[in-house]
Amino acid sequence: MIEATVDKSANLLKVRYIGQIGPEESKRGAEQIKLLLGQLQPGFRLLTDMRALQTMDLGCVPDIEQVMDMCDDRGIGLVVRVIPDPHKDIGLNIMSLFHYRRGVRIVTCQKLEEAERMLAAPTA
Repeated sequence: MIEATVDKSANLLKVRYIGQIGPEESKRGAEQIKLLLGQLQPGFRLLTDMRALQTMDLGCVPDIEQVMDMCDDRGIGLVVRVIPDPHKDIGLNIMSLFHYRRGVRIVTCQKLEEAERMLAAPTA
């Protein structure tokens, strides 16, 4: 399951990956995120939480790339990822090089508390 929510007051998109994610689920998630992006202002932040992710099929990559492109088009400013198990990272850093413009700050954390500190820090 993919849960996506927006905190308008914080200009923050939160995406949480739970369980086993396959291409059908990632497609639904991308569609949901597309709808939510309209609620955000340029410079918004993205929190990607993979703590509850069990597995992600490589067939999800095109949908993840599409989400990255949509976020970039909308003017994303900061990406904070929570990936406690590096084996569950399906190449997000490499994909980011091709799907986010220069200047988008990307931070990967192992714990949610660390990610929350990054999101609370003033932007430079």
